[in-house]
Amino acid sequence: MIKKNNLKIKEIYLKKIKILKKYNEAYFNKSRPIVDDSVYDDLKKEILQLETNHTFLKSADSPSANVGFKPSKNFKKVKHIVPMLSLNNAFDREDLVNFEKKIVNFLSLKNSDLLQYSAEPKIDGISASLFYKDGKFVQGLSRGDGVEGEDITNNLNTITDIPKVLIGNNIPSEIDIRGEVFIRNSDFKKLNEIFANPRNAASGSLRQKNPEKTKKIPLKFIAYTFGYSKKLNISNQLQFLKMLKNWGFKVNNFNKIIKGIDNLIQYHNEIESKRKEIDFDIDGIVYKINDFGLQKRLGFVANAPRWAIAHKFSSNKSTSEIFKIEIQVGRTGALTPVAKIKPVNIGGVLVSNATLHNEDEIERKDIRVGDIVTVERAGDVIPRVIAVDFKKRNKNSKKFNFPTKCPSCGSKTIKEYNRITKKFDAVRRCVNDGYGCEKIAIEKIKHFVSKEAFNIDGLGKKIIESFWELKLIRYPQDIFNLDYKKISDLDGWGNLSVANLKYSIEDKKNISLSKFIYSLGIRHIGQENAKLLSKTLKNPNKFFALGIGNNFEEIINIDGIGETQIKSLKDFFSNEKNLIVLNELKKNLKIINEKEVSKNNILGEKTFMFTGKLVGISRAEAKSLVENKSGKIISNVSKKLNFLVTGEKPTVRKINDAKNLNVKIISQSEFLKMLNTKDS
Repeated sequence: MIKKNNLKIKEIYLKKIKILKKYNEAYFNKSRPIVDDSVYDDLKKEILQLETNHTFLKSADSPSANVGFKPSKNFKKVKHIVPMLSLNNAFDREDLVNFEKKIVNFLSLKNSDLLQYSAEPKIDGISASLFYKDGKFVQGLSRGDGVEGEDITNNLNTITDIPKVLIGNNIPSEIDIRGEVFIRNSDFKKLNEIFANPRNAASGSLRQKNPEKTKKIPLKFIAYTFGYSKKLNISNQLQFLKMLKNWGFKVNNFNKIIKGIDNLIQYHNEIESKRKEIDFDIDGIVYKINDFGLQKRLGFVANAPRWAIAHKFSSNKSTSEIFKIEIQVGRTGALTPVAKIKPVNIGGVLVSNATLHNEDEIERKDIRVGDIVTVERAGDVIPRVIAVDFKKRNKNSKKFNFPTKCPSCGSKTIKEYNRITKKFDAVRRCVNDGYGCEKIAIEKIKHFVSKEAFNIDGLGKKIIESFWELKLIRYPQDIFNLDYKKISDLDGWGNLSVANLKYSIEDKKNISLSKFIYSLGIRHIGQENAKLLSKTLKNPNKFFALGIGNNFEEIINIDGIGETQIKSLKDFFSNEKNLIVLNELKKNLKIINEKEVSKNNILGEKTFMFTGKLVGISRAEAKSLVENKSGKIISNVSKKLNFLVTGEKPTVRKINDAKNLNVKIISQSEFLKMLNTKDS
């Protein structure tokens, strides 16, 4: 009986998906919508509701899998000269204080009085990069994955705010201008189109195959930064914004130079109060260090600059009822409780799931099934349950018992003891590491194909889940040996989509060592640690050899790789299934050696270590300077150390150890002179 009901539900679901595809085809390919906005939105809500109520329903054409229109195969992909990075977010005063504190420490400043910020309202639009050669607009790219974007030059050419030829003085021979494409709220109201909001309208318009269709949409462009330039003689963000105006660009009229955290918060509150009066959507304020020299010194960490942060506006809240608490098992075995709630609209987004974080959080807030709760959604952060309305609690409600066994594989779950904090972790984990637990395996494969790892187009989370159910994938190496004939027979897969998937997979068989290491999803080995390992090992064979005879000596002294990371690597390489996965991937892939030299001035792969207090420069900045010039930082005095750099009050033991090993000891001034000599 249940099976028959499920088949009936699936039939209704697929029928609605088919109608949605018809609506999309009418608008996106024919530019002739056949229903009004409300009908389209209601259909999307019905599909999403069905998926919420029946987890077995999945389709590649679902609005939960696709937002707006993504014809990425219609555009040539081009690598950005300088990556288009994202920004870290701040939500309160504490976040801003920590942001500024890190800057002060990195630059080794006595206080923050010297720091000036350029405060710029963050437009909720679509980022674009415009390349000008000899003052002429020659190519425009979307953000894409940050490393490469889509060539949307023809569509960007239709936007009148984008100057085709720069005017004025001091125009660099080459420059990559970056900004936001958006639609004003007043213009959006006039459009008789099928879009949920102005941002989706801008996104869909830029991805039209025919620029004549894009031309009909009143797109606007505001410039705010640059990624790359040749001979740009400018010293700060304020000067650059003035220069942009002189060249013919429009800039944000709300930009302001500000000093001090209190003044940043005051300005944030001021703009937020005016938010409804502004004729375009903004979701926060971006604070950038105004001085370009300081920006250069601060540099980047992972995928974000150290010198900028996005201060998001207040979160949106609503109330709903929890009808189920589900335990999700993550890539590292972490058990995360998720509240399944009655769908509620929060800030224009239909929310049906809210994180409960961990077992301790449920205990502390006494969250139960059936509770009426307040759900908060702040910026792009996952919605979360922040409070329970105990007055509305059912008298018969029962306390939620967190599972002591993994809901996926039945293995024991534990809370690990942290020797540093001397406390047990808040997160409970499944002990079945590697690919022995189904949910962990699925999440590992999702991570493997994610944007920061292999970045395989067309192989999203829902597709991975579908392929798992069909037993097409069990391990990462299966991705490179898919049965494409079987896939082409599946519902929703045509010859073109299968060919595109095959091309995407084949295209990613060449991968850098750092991305490969990151893709494996080893616990505690994020992007930064993967880069540190790849810089030291250089050759993929050396990475594979780590598991042979516990050969970890070469990485044990890497600054930034500590006891925790070494233990994770040892655990990974001691797992037999992981070794099989590595061996199979080695057969299918070409893992590219890390470059022997960098584009910057070279320190000849020499190793450095610091002891004592440095003057006028922080330890973090000194390390960054060494790494940017192809040197290495190690954490112990050993035969592998080339230079011990001494500051004020150096450690005597380190000095003596260096002398005994004939390591060259140099002063801070000698170290800086070495860097300057290499620059010349």
